Amino acid sequence: MLFFASASANQNDLVEKEVIAAGGTDISTSSSGVEFSADLESAYRFCLTSRSATRVLVLVHRSEAMTSTDELYEYAMKLPWESWVNPERTFAVTETVTECRWIRNSHFAALRLKDAVVERIRQKFDGERPDVDRDNPDVVFHLHVNRNLVSFYVDFGGRTFSRRGYRKDQTEAVMGEFMAASILYRSDWYKNPQTFLDPFCGSGTICIEAALMATNTAPGLIDPDRFAFLKLPIHKEEIWGKVLDEAEKAIHPATCKIYGWDISEKAIGIAKANALRAGVLDLIEFSVKDFRKVTEEEIKALGSSGSVVTDPPYGVRLEDSKAALRNLYSDTGRIFFDYFGGWKISVLSSDVELLGYIEMKPERTNKIINGGLECQLAHYYVFNEEERKALKEKADAKRAERLSQELSPGAQMAYNRLKKNLESIGKQMAKQGITCYRLYDADMPEYSAAIDFYEGKWITLQEYAAPSSIPEEDASRRLEELILATERATGTDLENIFVKRRERQRGDSQYVRRSTPSLSHFFMVQENGHHFSVNFRDYLDTGIFLDHRPVRAMIEKMAENKRFLNLFCYTGTATVHAAAGKALSTVSVDTSSTYLDWAQKNMFVNGFSGLNHFYYKSDSIEYLKTSRDRFDLIFCDPPTFSNNKSRGTFDIQRDHAYLIRQCMRHLSKEGTLIFSTNYTRFKMDEELGEIYRIEDITEQTIGEDFKRSGKIHKCYLLTRKAVSPVEVVRKKTIRKVSLKG
Repeated sequence: MLFFASASANQNDLVEKEVIAAGGTDISTSSSGVEFSADLESAYRFCLTSRSATRVLVLVHRSEAMTSTDELYEYAMKLPWESWVNPERTFAVTETVTECRWIRNSHFAALRLKDAVVERIRQKFDGERPDVDRDNPDVVFHLHVNRNLVSFYVDFGGRTFSRRGYRKDQTEAVMGEFMAASILYRSDWYKNPQTFLDPFCGSGTICIEAALMATNTAPGLIDPDRFAFLKLPIHKEEIWGKVLDEAEKAIHPATCKIYGWDISEKAIGIAKANALRAGVLDLIEFSVKDFRKVTEEEIKALGSSGSVVTDPPYGVRLEDSKAALRNLYSDTGRIFFDYFGGWKISVLSSDVELLGYIEMKPERTNKIINGGLECQLAHYYVFNEEERKALKEKADAKRAERLSQELSPGAQMAYNRLKKNLESIGKQMAKQGITCYRLYDADMPEYSAAIDFYEGKWITLQEYAAPSSIPEEDASRRLEELILATERATGTDLENIFVKRRERQRGDSQYVRRSTPSLSHFFMVQENGHHFSVNFRDYLDTGIFLDHRPVRAMIEKMAENKRFLNLFCYTGTATVHAAAGKALSTVSVDTSSTYLDWAQKNMFVNGFSGLNHFYYKSDSIEYLKTSRDRFDLIFCDPPTFSNNKSRGTFDIQRDHAYLIRQCMRHLSKEGTLIFSTNYTRFKMDEELGEIYRIEDITEQTIGEDFKRSGKIHKCYLLTRKAVSPVEVVRKKTIRKVSLKG
């Protein structure tokens, strides 16, 4: 017979392995599951032992000849449904329909199949018909249509196939048994079961599935009477008995200890009850514990190595605030790093940003759909003290060898310039308490790059694209020389020098993510006494524009008792300064959810999480058009060019007058607009000067570290004049009429 085992997204390979282990053949994998051939014995074995499949169907018939629901009905009437159901038995119909033009309503297609089954049975049993029972039918038929391919199935495993039968109670955040097993498979723990811990165990599903794996207990043995095939006419009791006996004999004692912790006493009570029903309570030690408060001694008591597989809260269904979740993940990562040396860690979360707070780099990740949510399963290995020491010694040896080598003439020249800049610019910045600054900006034409120094620890080296006249070999050599010179001059480890290629950017492309944020670290830097999260690897820009440092300081001085609006807010660094300056309220607007989350993180770490701070995911121009709010201080730093589906393109030179007018509509009578742009050839519209008071403050807003670079940005203060815009328009009209006369 031909069977189909459905699987959760991205878990088909696990189901395929289980099919092979059960004796299935002729295996074909699709996006939704695995099709295979099997006799009854192999099919029974698969149903009994599969941990990751979600449903098992047996094929009745398949056709590509249909083009309408009427044809579906007529075709189904010819199939021998009497082989599966009779008037004394109940049935139900389920359906899945994908990419089918002739089925507009999948439920109607199922209804047509139901009618065909009923009519076929009537004809075969002198007018008697079976009843439909949607809740507890004897037989479930399944209609699957993909384009014109129509498959008729009988549910072989049953609609409760993926539920083992041990979960009578559960906590609010629920993970299916098949998903817990899939996560354990992905963690590789099952290959060599050792000490196991789930520190956020909830109702205990992951721990229970781990115990079943550790003892090789087939999950179907927990409730072997739940399978649908027991009611099917094709069922053979003697074959089923043989498979059951085989599975029971395969059980062996566990060779590891399993621990489940949770902060909730209620959750632990539910977990114990579930484990008791699963027959594995004696294998699991459940405890009420707050993982954030565990001690090193408690972890050492578990053993020198093991595996953590866990699904911490991530705020989708639980009422956890974003700030509390960030703290939770940050604390969890710290505990992993400090206490779990030698352990393997697997963490599931639907929020990639939260995984970033664990502050460790995963060895690998898996995409998983859990309860309809796209999640990432990140796998880490925590080095123990000996391994860390060995790695450090190896890195130190490589560094010593590299530093002992003589620099090339070009690298020596770059080194000399960098040392000179450190003596001059570095000392100036240190006197001002500035820890993040531009050290070098194409000071020598041969080495065209910008070098920014962060906290004396990290460097971003942004290479400007070389002209086409420069051979690629020469450009690569010069870049390598500059990197070596930077390492030696600053004393920064090579792994903390992040190299990027900076080319002319169009619109928001400068903000485009370059890799998955969870795969690299976020670091904290300081500016004007505030802390900001930066990311050197995943984006071209790091999360803080260093050239705007004086502008942000100015905003902090101006913000007291002001209503502040930050348009195109990026990561909210200006908003933090306004809040620190005792602004009455702040509003941050950006089109990117990622950057708004980043902005909230920056606000949170600086202690600003009150109800007077607002964040809007919106195009800034659309926000200005639709909002009626008034502000006393507005900061507007738009991109040079951008695209938007609803409003079209934005060009700073062409459209700045309109943008400024929109900003001024929202400005209070005595308010101030700070307008900035990195378009160095920018020219302010002269007509705006007739309506508003405009002060060019560019020179005041460029720090000492950027002055040698020439033009980096332009910045203006705009306030209202005593004369109204209407009066200006009236005067201009009169002047035009006079000129015509």
